[in-house]
Amino acid sequence: MYCVICKNGQTAPGVVTVTLVRGETTVVIKGVPAEVCQNCGEYYLCEATAQKVYQQAEDAVKRHAEVEIIRFAA
Repeated sequence: MYCVICKNGQTAPGVVTVTLVRGETTVVIKGVPAEVCQNCGEYYLCEATAQKVYQQAEDAVKRHAEVEIIRFAA
């Protein structure tokens, strides 16, 4: 697929680090599978992966974590 950000790059399977912030909580999730633009580095998550990332972040918020760094769990 072509990148919707730079409009020039093609995406390829890869692994990224996703950082999410909600209120006082910052969650860094490493090793997230994604389609990554070979030109600008923008990444795209499939729906199932995005839901899992959001769930892991929501769990950190519920634990009142200030900063949490975790590996993606499929």
